[in-house]
Amino acid sequence: MSKVEEFEELRPLLFSIAYRILGSVSEAEDAVQETWLRYDGTTTRPTSPKAYLSTTVTRIALDVLRSARVRREQYVGPWFPEPLLSDPYEDPARAMELADSVSMAALVLLERLSPLERAVFVLREVFGFEFDEVAAAVGRSEAACRQLVVRARRHMRDGRPRFEAPREEREELASRFFDALREGDVASLQDLLAADVSMAGDGGGKAPQLARTVVGAENVARLLASVFPWMARIDVTFELHEINGEPGAIFREREGGVLTVMVLDVLGGRIRAIRSVINPDKLAHVGPVADAWAVDRELRRLRRQPH
Repeated sequence: MSKVEEFEELRPLLFSIAYRILGSVSEAEDAVQETWLRYDGTTTRPTSPKAYLSTTVTRIALDVLRSARVRREQYVGPWFPEPLLSDPYEDPARAMELADSVSMAALVLLERLSPLERAVFVLREVFGFEFDEVAAAVGRSEAACRQLVVRARRHMRDGRPRFEAPREEREELASRFFDALREGDVASLQDLLAADVSMAGDGGGKAPQLARTVVGAENVARLLASVFPWMARIDVTFELHEINGEPGAIFREREGGVLTVMVLDVLGGRIRAIRSVINPDKLAHVGPVADAWAVDRELRRLRRQPH
């Protein structure tokens, strides 16, 4: 195969590695492009293109992550990853690991790890690389990588159990949730939520967002039911869509611009977390982005009008 053919065959894997390390679609795409430039510039062909390219994209992503961590520490409000509509890499032998590791909940947990722990965990636990390959990719000894994996695995296990409900069950629950949301049905919404459900939005200071995380089934249900029927009156619509392997929806204003992406974290037959990405910088790859501030002003004007 030519260099181009080798690279294109491995592109889905490279993107999926970079996205899990970075939590950003745009930064992952940039890392993959930089990987190609370096590969194209090599004068010798590596024995294993997969090993060479995986090592290269990992090191690029690590450099980006280290520089991004300062920005994320100063981030306004909760930080969520850029929503991923579909993961380009598939491996039936590792389908569970791949699906679980790309969820919003898992990526938020990964954000708490050190850059090295995150990279080693992704390569070893998610993609099944051997320890000698992981060590070569991150420039550490195999013994050090084994210790990093143990620490990362403990953090991930303590923070969140793996998916337990089949996809069909999660999708059915999500369908009922969004039907109740459309109707503003507090009782039906509350029935679908875990008692300790949390709801938060990532606006990054660049879009209207909740002042704080809302916790508790009754609080979340009442807030949702009080907002979304009003949004429907100004022609905000939503379409159900799998986001990061989880059930969710893309919300659009009347001109079709993307307003927000909402993701539901389902566990034990209930929704335990609702995460919305509203930051326009994180939505450009989903489609043309709406002016969320303008929608918010229109919504406020409508609600002030006498009934």
